[in-house]
Amino acid sequence: MPSKKPPRSRADPAETALPIDQIVRGDSIEVLASLPERSVDLVFADPPYNLQLEGELRRPNNTVVDGVDDAWDQFDSFEAYDTFSRAWLTAARRVLKDDGAIWVIGSYHNIYRLGATMQDLGFWFLNDIVWRKTNPMPNFKGTRFTNAHETLLWCAKSRDQKHYTFNYHAMKALNDDLQMRSDWSLPICSGRERRKINGAKAHATQKPESLLYRVILASTNVGDIVLDPFSGSGTTAAVAKKLNRRFVGIEREERYIAVANDRLKSVVPMSPRDLETMQSKRALPRIPFGRVIERGLLDPGQVLFDARRRYHARVRADGSLVTDGGRGAVEGSIHKVGAAVQGAPACNGWTFWHFDAEGKAVSIDVLRQQLRAELH
Repeated sequence: MPSKKPPRSRADPAETALPIDQIVRGDSIEVLASLPERSVDLVFADPPYNLQLEGELRRPNNTVVDGVDDAWDQFDSFEAYDTFSRAWLTAARRVLKDDGAIWVIGSYHNIYRLGATMQDLGFWFLNDIVWRKTNPMPNFKGTRFTNAHETLLWCAKSRDQKHYTFNYHAMKALNDDLQMRSDWSLPICSGRERRKINGAKAHATQKPESLLYRVILASTNVGDIVLDPFSGSGTTAAVAKKLNRRFVGIEREERYIAVANDRLKSVVPMSPRDLETMQSKRALPRIPFGRVIERGLLDPGQVLFDARRRYHARVRADGSLVTDGGRGAVEGSIHKVGAAVQGAPACNGWTFWHFDAEGKAVSIDVLRQQLRAELH
Protein backbone atom coordinates (compact mmCIF):
# COMPACT_ATOMS: atom_id res chain seq x y z
CA MET A 1 0.00 0.00 0.00
CA PRO A 2 1.41 3.41 -0.91
CA SER A 3 2.10 5.37 2.25
CA LYS A 4 1.93 8.87 0.82
CA LYS A 5 -1.41 10.27 -0.20
CA PRO A 6 -1.45 12.51 -3.29
CA PRO A 7 -1.19 16.27 -2.75
CA ARG A 8 -4.37 18.31 -2.43
CA SER A 9 -5.17 19.92 -5.78
CA ARG A 10 -7.82 22.35 -4.55
CA ALA A 11 -9.84 23.09 -1.46
CA ASP A 12 -12.48 20.52 -0.62
CA PRO A 13 -15.91 22.21 -0.43
CA ALA A 14 -16.61 20.24 2.76
CA GLU A 15 -13.70 21.95 4.47
CA THR A 16 -15.26 25.39 4.11
CA ALA A 17 -18.08 24.35 6.45
CA LEU A 18 -15.69 23.35 9.23
CA PRO A 19 -14.97 25.59 12.24
CA ILE A 20 -11.33 25.81 11.21
CA ASP A 21 -8.80 26.79 13.88
CA GLN A 22 -11.47 26.88 16.56
CA ILE A 23 -12.31 24.91 19.66
CA VAL A 24 -16.02 24.26 19.67
CA ARG A 25 -17.83 23.90 22.96
CA GLY A 26 -20.17 20.93 23.13
CA ASP A 27 -20.57 17.19 23.44
CA SER A 28 -18.10 15.45 21.15
CA ILE A 29 -20.65 13.09 19.62
CA GLU A 30 -23.16 15.85 18.93
CA VAL A 31 -20.58 18.24 17.46
CA LEU A 32 -19.06 15.51 15.29
CA ALA A 33 -22.53 14.77 13.93
CA SER A 34 -22.82 18.41 12.82
CA LEU A 35 -19.57 18.44 10.85
CA PRO A 36 -19.38 17.68 7.12
CA GLU A 37 -18.76 14.11 6.08
CA ARG A 38 -15.23 13.24 4.87
CA SER A 39 -13.81 16.65 5.79
CA VAL A 40 -10.76 16.09 8.05
CA ASP A 41 -7.37 14.52 7.34
CA LEU A 42 -6.48 13.25 10.80
CA VAL A 43 -8.23 12.56 14.08
CA PHE A 44 -6.24 12.52 17.29
CA ALA A 45 -8.32 11.38 20.25
CA ASP A 46 -7.45 11.30 23.93
CA PRO A 47 -10.82 10.07 25.23
CA PRO A 48 -11.80 9.46 28.85
CA TYR A 49 -9.86 6.49 30.19
CA ASN A 50 -12.60 5.19 32.49
CA LEU A 51 -10.01 4.69 35.24
CA GLN A 52 -11.10 2.07 37.71
CA LEU A 53 -9.75 3.79 40.82
CA GLU A 54 -10.54 2.69 44.33
CA GLY A 55 -10.27 5.47 46.89
CA GLU A 56 -7.67 8.22 47.07
CA LEU A 57 -4.00 7.58 46.48
CA ARG A 58 -1.40 8.90 48.92
CA ARG A 59 2.35 9.34 48.76
CA PRO A 60 4.65 7.91 51.45
CA ASN A 61 4.56 11.34 53.17
CA ASN A 62 0.75 11.00 53.36
CA THR A 63 0.02 13.77 50.83
CA VAL A 64 -2.78 13.06 48.36
CA VAL A 65 -1.85 12.41 44.73
CA ASP A 66 -3.61 14.74 42.31
CA GLY A 67 -5.05 11.97 40.14
CA VAL A 68 -7.90 11.78 37.64
CA ASP A 69 -11.18 11.91 39.50
CA ASP A 70 -13.15 14.22 37.20
CA ALA A 71 -16.76 13.42 36.38
CA TRP A 72 -16.00 13.22 32.66
CA ASP A 73 -13.82 10.15 33.27
CA GLN A 74 -16.43 8.17 35.20
CA PHE A 75 -18.83 5.63 33.70
CA ASP A 76 -21.34 3.37 35.42
CA SER A 77 -20.12 0.20 33.73
CA PHE A 78 -17.93 -1.24 30.99
CA GLU A 79 -21.05 -1.52 28.87
CA ALA A 80 -21.74 2.20 29.26
CA TYR A 81 -18.16 3.01 28.31
CA ASP A 82 -18.29 0.74 25.26
CA THR A 83 -21.53 2.39 24.10
CA PHE A 84 -19.93 5.82 24.44
CA SER A 85 -16.78 4.69 22.62
CA ARG A 86 -18.69 3.17 19.73
CA ALA A 87 -20.74 6.34 19.32
CA TRP A 88 -17.85 8.81 19.14
CA LEU A 89 -15.66 6.51 17.03
CA THR A 90 -18.51 6.04 14.54
CA ALA A 91 -19.00 9.81 14.37
CA ALA A 92 -15.26 10.39 13.97
CA ARG A 93 -15.01 7.85 11.16
CA ARG A 94 -17.81 9.64 9.30
CA VAL A 95 -15.93 12.98 9.20
CA LEU A 96 -12.60 11.37 8.31
CA LYS A 97 -11.56 11.58 4.66
CA ASP A 98 -11.22 8.29 2.82
CA ASP A 99 -7.43 8.72 2.80
CA GLY A 100 -7.32 9.88 6.42
CA ALA A 101 -6.17 8.23 9.62
CA ILE A 102 -6.86 8.25 13.34
CA TRP A 103 -4.72 8.10 16.48
CA VAL A 104 -6.25 7.05 19.79
CA ILE A 105 -4.34 7.05 23.06
CA GLY A 106 -5.19 5.18 26.24
CA SER A 107 -3.96 3.14 29.18
CA TYR A 108 -4.52 -0.48 30.17
CA HIS A 109 -7.87 0.62 31.61
CA ASN A 110 -9.40 1.31 28.20
CA ILE A 111 -7.11 0.78 25.22
CA TYR A 112 -8.02 -2.88 24.64
CA ARG A 113 -11.73 -2.12 24.65
CA LEU A 114 -11.14 0.79 22.27
CA GLY A 115 -9.04 -1.35 19.96
CA ALA A 116 -11.70 -4.04 19.65
CA THR A 117 -14.37 -1.43 18.96
CA MET A 118 -12.24 0.21 16.30
CA GLN A 119 -11.71 -3.09 14.51
CA ASP A 120 -15.45 -3.80 14.68
CA LEU A 121 -16.14 -0.41 13.05
CA GLY A 122 -13.79 -1.06 10.13
CA PHE A 123 -10.65 0.86 11.10
CA TRP A 124 -7.42 -0.82 9.95
CA PHE A 125 -4.48 -0.95 12.34
CA LEU A 126 -1.19 0.48 11.06
CA ASN A 127 0.78 0.49 14.31
CA ASP A 128 0.37 0.39 18.04
CA ILE A 129 2.85 2.79 19.60
CA VAL A 130 4.11 2.40 23.14
CA TRP A 131 4.78 5.77 24.73
CA ARG A 132 7.38 4.95 27.36
CA LYS A 133 7.32 7.71 29.95
CA THR A 134 10.83 8.66 31.00
CA ASN A 135 9.54 10.22 34.24
CA PRO A 136 6.41 8.26 35.27
CA MET A 137 4.62 8.57 38.57
CA PRO A 138 5.86 5.76 40.84
CA ASN A 139 3.61 3.12 42.33
CA PHE A 140 3.48 4.51 45.87
CA LYS A 141 1.84 1.46 47.46
CA GLY A 142 4.42 -0.94 46.05
CA THR A 143 1.70 -3.41 45.12
CA ARG A 144 2.16 -3.34 41.33
CA PHE A 145 4.69 -2.46 38.66
CA THR A 146 5.02 1.25 37.97
CA ASN A 147 2.65 2.24 35.17
CA ALA A 148 5.32 3.68 32.89
CA HIS A 149 3.65 3.67 29.48
CA GLU A 150 0.53 4.41 27.48
CA THR A 151 -0.50 2.98 24.13
CA LEU A 152 -1.40 4.80 20.94
CA LEU A 153 -3.33 3.08 18.17
CA TRP A 154 -2.68 4.41 14.66
CA CYS A 155 -5.29 3.27 12.17
CA ALA A 156 -6.32 3.92 8.60
CA LYS A 157 -10.00 4.53 7.98
CA SER A 158 -10.42 1.18 6.25
CA ARG A 159 -8.59 -1.95 5.19
CA ASP A 160 -9.05 -1.15 1.49
CA GLN A 161 -7.60 2.35 1.82
CA LYS A 162 -5.06 2.99 -0.96
CA HIS A 163 -3.40 6.08 0.47
CA TYR A 164 -2.57 7.55 3.85
CA THR A 165 0.10 9.98 4.97
CA PHE A 166 3.26 8.67 6.55
CA ASN A 167 6.30 10.95 6.41
CA TYR A 168 8.75 8.10 6.86
CA HIS A 169 11.86 10.03 5.92
CA ALA A 170 10.98 12.91 8.22
CA MET A 171 10.63 10.46 11.11
CA LYS A 172 13.93 8.86 10.19
CA ALA A 173 15.63 12.27 10.16
CA LEU A 174 14.04 13.10 13.52
CA ASN A 175 15.63 9.92 14.89
CA ASP A 176 19.24 10.64 13.81
CA ASP A 177 18.74 8.95 10.43
CA LEU A 178 17.62 5.67 11.97
CA GLN A 179 14.26 4.10 11.19
CA MET A 180 11.93 5.16 13.99
CA ARG A 181 10.59 2.33 16.13
CA SER A 182 7.16 1.88 17.66
CA ASP A 183 8.38 2.51 21.21
CA TRP A 184 8.78 6.19 21.99
CA SER A 185 10.63 7.41 25.08
CA LEU A 186 9.27 10.84 25.95
CA PRO A 187 8.69 12.63 29.28
CA ILE A 188 5.25 13.35 30.66
CA CYS A 189 4.02 16.92 30.62
CA SER A 190 5.66 18.91 33.41
CA GLY A 191 7.43 22.16 34.24
CA ARG A 192 6.64 25.28 32.24
CA GLU A 193 4.65 23.32 29.67
CA ARG A 194 2.09 22.21 32.25
CA ARG A 195 -0.89 24.59 32.19
CA LYS A 196 -2.04 25.64 35.64
CA ILE A 197 -4.85 27.57 37.29
CA ASN A 198 -4.07 29.07 40.68
CA GLY A 199 -1.07 26.78 41.00
CA ALA A 200 -3.03 23.57 40.31
CA LYS A 201 -3.09 21.48 37.12
CA ALA A 202 -5.50 23.01 34.63
CA HIS A 203 -6.17 19.55 33.19
CA ALA A 204 -5.41 16.22 34.85
CA THR A 205 -4.26 14.42 31.69
CA GLN A 206 -2.48 17.10 29.66
CA LYS A 207 -0.28 15.39 27.07
CA PRO A 208 3.25 16.61 26.28
CA GLU A 209 3.69 18.61 23.11
CA SER A 210 6.58 16.35 22.09
CA LEU A 211 4.15 13.45 21.72
CA LEU A 212 1.76 15.39 19.48
CA TYR A 213 4.66 16.87 17.54
CA ARG A 214 5.72 13.39 16.51
CA VAL A 215 2.18 12.24 15.71
CA ILE A 216 1.29 15.27 13.59
CA LEU A 217 4.64 15.52 11.80
CA ALA A 218 4.49 11.81 10.96
CA SER A 219 0.95 11.58 9.64
CA THR A 220 -0.07 14.95 8.18
CA ASN A 221 1.18 17.51 5.70
CA VAL A 222 1.23 21.30 5.88
CA GLY A 223 -2.33 22.62 5.57
CA ASP A 224 -4.02 19.36 6.60
CA ILE A 225 -6.90 19.46 9.07
CA VAL A 226 -6.40 17.77 12.45
CA LEU A 227 -9.48 17.13 14.57
CA ASP A 228 -9.39 16.47 18.33
CA PRO A 229 -12.78 15.47 19.73
CA PHE A 230 -11.55 15.72 23.34
CA SER A 231 -9.49 18.88 23.11
CA GLY A 232 -8.85 19.44 26.83
CA SER A 233 -6.14 22.03 27.41
CA GLY A 234 -5.45 22.31 23.67
CA THR A 235 -2.20 20.41 23.15
CA THR A 236 -3.28 19.06 19.75
CA ALA A 237 -4.42 22.49 18.59
CA ALA A 238 -1.23 24.18 19.81
CA VAL A 239 1.08 21.73 18.03
CA ALA A 240 -1.05 21.75 14.86
CA LYS A 241 -0.85 25.55 14.76
CA LYS A 242 2.90 25.47 15.36
CA LEU A 243 3.37 23.00 12.48
CA ASN A 244 1.15 25.02 10.13
CA ARG A 245 -1.66 22.51 10.12
CA ARG A 246 -5.28 23.55 10.59
CA PHE A 247 -7.22 22.25 13.55
CA VAL A 248 -10.72 21.69 14.88
CA GLY A 249 -11.13 21.05 18.58
CA ILE A 250 -14.18 19.88 20.51
CA GLU A 251 -14.46 20.35 24.25
CA ARG A 252 -17.45 20.42 26.58
CA GLU A 253 -15.80 22.08 29.59
CA GLU A 254 -15.67 25.87 29.35
CA ARG A 255 -12.70 26.10 31.72
CA TYR A 256 -10.57 23.92 29.46
CA ILE A 257 -11.50 25.95 26.39
CA ALA A 258 -10.40 29.13 28.16
CA VAL A 259 -7.04 27.51 28.99
CA ALA A 260 -6.59 26.30 25.41
CA ASN A 261 -7.49 29.63 23.79
CA ASP A 262 -5.11 31.46 26.10
CA ARG A 263 -2.42 28.95 25.20
CA LEU A 264 -3.00 29.34 21.47
CA LYS A 265 -2.42 33.10 21.62
CA SER A 266 1.28 32.54 22.23
CA VAL A 267 1.81 29.90 19.53
CA VAL A 268 3.73 31.16 16.50
CA PRO A 269 3.42 29.02 13.33
CA MET A 270 6.68 27.87 11.79
CA SER A 271 7.70 29.34 8.46
CA PRO A 272 7.04 27.24 5.35
CA ARG A 273 10.79 26.97 4.76
CA ASP A 274 11.40 25.55 8.23
CA LEU A 275 8.57 23.05 7.74
CA GLU A 276 10.11 21.42 4.69
CA THR A 277 10.82 17.82 5.65
CA MET A 278 12.83 14.95 4.26
CA GLN A 279 11.00 13.26 1.40
CA SER A 280 11.11 9.86 -0.19
CA LYS A 281 12.99 9.96 -3.48
CA ARG A 282 9.92 8.41 -5.08
CA ALA A 283 7.86 11.40 -3.96
CA LEU A 284 10.14 13.87 -5.74
CA PRO A 285 9.28 14.99 -9.29
CA ARG A 286 11.00 13.00 -12.03
CA ILE A 287 13.49 14.98 -14.11
CA PRO A 288 14.62 13.44 -17.42
CA PHE A 289 18.28 14.07 -18.23
CA GLY A 290 17.16 15.49 -21.56
CA ARG A 291 15.62 18.44 -19.70
CA VAL A 292 19.09 19.40 -18.52
CA ILE A 293 20.15 19.67 -22.17
CA GLU A 294 17.00 21.56 -23.19
CA ARG A 295 17.61 24.14 -20.48
CA GLY A 296 21.20 24.63 -21.59
CA LEU A 297 22.65 23.52 -18.26
CA LEU A 298 24.88 21.14 -20.25
CA ASP A 299 25.70 21.39 -23.94
CA PRO A 300 25.71 18.66 -26.60
CA GLY A 301 29.29 17.54 -27.10
CA GLN A 302 30.21 18.16 -23.45
CA VAL A 303 32.17 15.30 -21.87
CA LEU A 304 31.02 13.68 -18.64
CA PHE A 305 33.18 11.48 -16.43
CA ASP A 306 33.01 9.52 -13.19
CA ALA A 307 34.32 10.93 -9.90
CA ARG A 308 37.75 9.36 -10.43
CA ARG A 309 37.83 10.32 -14.13
CA ARG A 310 38.30 6.72 -15.27
CA TYR A 311 35.36 6.65 -17.69
CA HIS A 312 34.18 9.30 -20.13
CA ALA A 313 31.11 9.81 -22.31
CA ARG A 314 29.89 12.57 -24.59
CA VAL A 315 26.51 14.27 -24.24
CA ARG A 316 24.28 14.21 -27.32
CA ALA A 317 21.45 16.55 -28.28
CA ASP A 318 18.70 14.10 -27.31
CA GLY A 319 20.03 13.58 -23.80
CA SER A 320 21.73 10.27 -24.52
CA LEU A 321 25.41 9.55 -23.93
CA VAL A 322 27.98 7.82 -26.11
CA THR A 323 31.44 6.62 -25.23
CA ASP A 324 34.38 7.27 -27.53
CA GLY A 325 35.25 3.64 -27.97
CA GLY A 326 35.18 3.23 -31.76
CA ARG A 327 33.33 0.06 -32.67
CA GLY A 328 32.95 -0.75 -29.03
CA ALA A 329 31.19 2.51 -28.28
CA VAL A 330 28.27 2.32 -25.91
CA GLU A 331 25.28 4.60 -26.28
CA GLY A 332 22.12 5.10 -24.30
CA SER A 333 20.80 6.78 -21.20
CA ILE A 334 23.02 8.11 -18.41
CA HIS A 335 22.06 5.02 -16.41
CA LYS A 336 22.64 2.45 -19.17
CA VAL A 337 26.02 3.86 -20.20
CA GLY A 338 27.12 4.23 -16.59
CA ALA A 339 26.34 0.57 -15.93
CA ALA A 340 28.01 -0.57 -19.16
CA VAL A 341 31.35 1.12 -18.61
CA GLN A 342 31.57 -0.40 -15.13
CA GLY A 343 30.34 -3.84 -16.17
CA ALA A 344 27.62 -3.44 -13.53
CA PRO A 345 24.00 -4.63 -13.73
CA ALA A 346 22.66 -1.16 -12.91
CA CYS A 347 23.80 2.38 -12.23
CA ASN A 348 22.33 5.65 -10.97
CA GLY A 349 23.63 7.90 -13.70
CA TRP A 350 22.73 11.07 -11.79
CA THR A 351 25.25 10.34 -9.06
CA PHE A 352 27.80 8.50 -11.25
CA TRP A 353 28.42 11.11 -13.95
CA HIS A 354 30.17 14.45 -13.33
CA PHE A 355 30.99 17.53 -15.38
CA ASP A 356 33.87 19.97 -15.14
CA ALA A 357 33.14 23.32 -13.49
CA GLU A 358 36.25 25.50 -13.33
CA GLY A 359 38.46 22.48 -12.81
CA LYS A 360 36.21 20.81 -10.23
CA ALA A 361 34.23 17.63 -10.79
CA VAL A 362 30.55 18.34 -10.05
CA SER A 363 27.84 15.68 -10.01
CA ILE A 364 25.13 16.15 -12.62
CA ASP A 365 22.67 15.50 -9.79
CA VAL A 366 23.23 19.14 -8.82
CA LEU A 367 21.53 20.11 -12.06
CA ARG A 368 18.59 17.80 -11.34
CA GLN A 369 18.14 19.39 -7.91
CA GLN A 370 18.20 22.83 -9.52
CA LEU A 371 15.38 21.88 -11.87
CA ARG A 372 13.38 20.31 -9.04
CA ALA A 373 13.73 23.49 -6.99
CA GLU A 374 12.33 25.49 -9.89
CA LEU A 375 9.32 23.19 -10.10
CA HIS A 376 8.75 23.49 -6.34
